[in-house]
Amino acid sequence: MPVSPPPLKGLPLNALRAFEAAARLGGFAAAGVELGVTPGAVAAHVKQLEEALGAALFERHAKGVRLTPLGQRLLPDFIEAFDRLGLAVQRLRAEAAPRTVHIAALPAIAQLWLSPRLPALRATAPEITVSITALEAPPDLKRAPFDLALFFRPSGEGQVVAEDEIFPVCAPALAARLHAPSDLADVPCLTDSAWAGDWPLWLEAAGLPGLTPRGPVFSLYALAVEEAVNGAGVLIGHGPLVARHLERGTLVAPFAGRAPLDRPLTLWSLRRPLPGSAAGRVARWIVETGGAGEKSSQDFSPEAPRGI
Repeated sequence: MPVSPPPLKGLPLNALRAFEAAARLGGFAAAGVELGVTPGAVAAHVKQLEEALGAALFERHAKGVRLTPLGQRLLPDFIEAFDRLGLAVQRLRAEAAPRTVHIAALPAIAQLWLSPRLPALRATAPEITVSITALEAPPDLKRAPFDLALFFRPSGEGQVVAEDEIFPVCAPALAARLHAPSDLADVPCLTDSAWAGDWPLWLEAAGLPGLTPRGPVFSLYALAVEEAVNGAGVLIGHGPLVARHLERGTLVAPFAGRAPLDRPLTLWSLRRPLPGSAAGRVARWIVETGGAGEKSSQDFSPEAPRGI
C-alpha cells in the first residue's frame, strides 16, 4: 500500500504576525499595542516561533530587544507579506459589507466635528452605516480595519478637510472682562493635556511669551470646550472644533489674533475610494461638509506614507 509522508508542519500565523509587528515597531510593547495583546503575549509568540525555527530572531537586552542578522534579513519580506494581507482583508471587508464605513478619528474630532454632522449624513444616505472609533493616534490603515481616518495631520498628507488655527475662546460673560491679551493673567485658563503647547504657541504669536496661563487641566478636549461654554475659563480653541459654538454664540473669541497651524484636519484612506462606493460617498461628504466642497472625491488622496 502507498505510504504518505507526514505533512510538513507550518509556522503559526499569530507567531509570524507577532514577529513582524515587534520587528517593524522596535519592541514587544509597541507590537502589543498594535495587536491588542500584552507585551508578554508577543514575547511568548516570538519565543514559540524561534523554537520552531531553531534560530533566534531577537537579541534580548535589559533595555529591550534588537533584531538578529537573520531577523533583519527576513523583516522586509514579512512587512510586504502582511501589507498585502492587509490589503486583501480590506477588500474582503469592503465587498462583504459594501454599505458599511468604518472611520477612525481623534476623540476631539469625533465628538466636536464629526458627531454633530452625522444626522445630515444619515438623512443624505440612510442606506449607509457609519461606525466611528476614537483613537488618540492615527492608525496604520494597512493593519487596522478602517476605511477612512480623520485627524490633524501635517500638510500634504491626505485630503485637507479644513485648515486649523488656534485662538482663545470663552463664554460671552467672561469675554466682557477681557480687553487685552494681558488680562488672561487674571482669569482661569483651561488647558487640554494633549495640546498643552497651544497656550505657549498662541501667547508667543500674541507677543506675550512671558505670560504663564493658570487654570484647570483636562484630559478630554471636548470636556474642556464644555467647561469653557459653562464659563469656567478661557480655552485655546481649534478653529474646526469650536466653529459651531462660535456660530451659536455660546463661545466667542475675545481677541483678534489667531495662530495658523500646519496641521489641517485631514482625511485619508488606504486606497482611493471609488466615487460611487459607500466609503467614496462618505469621503466626499466629509470634505464638502468641512468647507472644501470645491474638491470632489476625485481629489481624494490615499493613505500617507508608512510611519503614521
